Amino acid sequence: MPLDTSTYHLSHALLRLDGRRWNELRRLHAQISTQASADGSSYLEMGNTKVICTVSGPGEVRGGGGGGRKEGLERENAIVNAEVSIAGFSGVERRKKGIGGGGGGGKGDRRTMEKIQNVIAAAFTDIVFTHLYPHSTIVITVHILSSDGSILAASLNAATLALIDAGVPMKDYVVACTSGLTPPAADIGEGDASDPLLDLRGGGGGELRFWGGGGGGGGERVCVCVMESRVRVERVEGMLAVGVDGCKQVREILDGVVRAQGRRVVGSVVRQGGR
Repeated sequence: MPLDTSTYHLSHALLRLDGRRWNELRRLHAQISTQASADGSSYLEMGNTKVICTVSGPGEVRGGGGGGRKEGLERENAIVNAEVSIAGFSGVERRKKGIGGGGGGGKGDRRTMEKIQNVIAAAFTDIVFTHLYPHSTIVITVHILSSDGSILAASLNAATLALIDAGVPMKDYVVACTSGLTPPAADIGEGDASDPLLDLRGGGGGELRFWGGGGGGGGERVCVCVMESRVRVERVEGMLAVGVDGCKQVREILDGVVRAQGRRVVGSVVRQGGR
């Protein structure tokens, strides 16, 4: 179903606190093959949100002799697991270490990490050709170094690059960004003037009520959708349209990073062959 964003009249002449218009992404910078010791790795920045991702596997199911290891050995498809850690210095206020020694010590941080882990594992289980690696496991590890909003979207984008670097076959890219609504003048009544916004950041001046979406492929397929708060049903299509458009922009950027890395690898092979 085609989604049209041309009818939204957001105070288009106005700029957000960081100088962006309503449909502009933050600066997105990414690198691939950043850690030689990992099977696949990536580093990604979305504005001031900074994420490192590594991939281990596909490899043998590890663990003790318990039921989890037995279940993994009996499965015909690979298991995709995700591990997320948030650095204590990632936010404005430094967090104390929790009991487990992780970066986030509060219940909110633990819930956030668990949510990101579950979403990443579910998204890539559907996208990765897991049937090619029976009785094995793929572990995606995400380290959030700096948090300024959209950490789930940044984690999904970084995981995509790391899996590509590891040579794990996938149906297509999983790309993600957030979208939200401008704060209305009045939150009651049918005539509020809420308009969609793309790529939200932390402390965005009331840019609340957002969703995080991930699309697979160059089309408009949505494979991940996380709604963070209540939104009027008539506003969902507008947010979805803006989010899908943002995912297309992110895909172009990530595809450019992958192609540039491929050219570097081919160039190095050619130079070594010429010696």
